[in-house]
Amino acid sequence: MIRRLSDLWYDSPLGFWLVAVACLYFLVMAVRLTVIDVQSHLLPNRIVFPSYAVAGVLLLTAALAASMAGAAPEPAGALLGVPGLGVLAGGVGLWLFYFVLRLIHPPGMGFGDVKLAGVLGLYLGYLGWTHLFAGTFAAFLLGGLWSLAILSTRKGTLRSAIPFGPFMLAGAVAAMVLLPA
Repeated sequence: MIRRLSDLWYDSPLGFWLVAVACLYFLVMAVRLTVIDVQSHLLPNRIVFPSYAVAGVLLLTAALAASMAGAAPEPAGALLGVPGLGVLAGGVGLWLFYFVLRLIHPPGMGFGDVKLAGVLGLYLGYLGWTHLFAGTFAAFLLGGLWSLAILSTRKGTLRSAIPFGPFMLAGAVAAMVLLPA
């Protein structure tokens, strides 16, 4: 994400500022949701639902601005040459993936996690499919490692509920920060 921002600074200043505001919003949202989910095992709609609008508008507009500026042959957020399609496909695709997981095993995945997945898909879809897959994989890896730690210290059992939202957010952050744009 950082490399993408530096590229946008020169190619599309408007796109740069839109993505920078989207990242700042993401950080605030992630901290709030992490604290709430750890305390109550809930991801409130009053935070998640507005995040769709904020992230969607900022990232779609940034993708369009970068495309109009001719930032790259395939600018961020584009799919099949269509600006913003990657953002939308990421949001819908990740929401559907988590929704299917919820259908398969309802006790294992809360619907708040499903709703949050769509928002994270918008951000990761802006960066590309590699980021989307890596962020999703990292979320499950981090959640699994946490579960193993809880089991090995005997602070929980196989039936213990863990808040998965913080791991989803951490996985998305890891993909955004660690993978090259």
